[in-house]
Amino acid sequence: QVQLVESGGGLVQAGGSLRLSCAASGSIFIIDTMGWYRQAPGKQRELVATSTSGGGTNYAESVKGRFTISRGSARNTVVYLQMNGLQPEDTAVYYCNARGVFTFNGRDDYWGQGTQVTVSS
Repeated sequence: QVQLVESGGGLVQAGGSLRLSCAASGSIFIIDTMGWYRQAPGKQRELVATSTSGGGTNYAESVKGRFTISRGSARNTVVYLQMNGLQPEDTAVYYCNARGVFTFNGRDDYWGQGTQVTVSS
């Protein structure tokens, strides 16, 4: 069974930095795309950034130049989100997503449990 475990959220002042990590565990052959989404109170979940196994990245306009997504581990089963220049509007629950996870059981998509990021002004 595949699980995504996130860490790194917390409280930070405006202008500060945080680094989120998400590790996928299980009998995984490969993960096509890993990424981060966020959901603020009263708002829909939105894309923050994604990273493909081929090295491609995609960012929301609101975080370009401030956030950096990267993959790690020998099988690219870890994804990081370095967040610099945080602003109060970045406050949200951040969710890790793994899309195109190939195991013995086939292909599926997974979500992490979410980690809270709070930016104070």
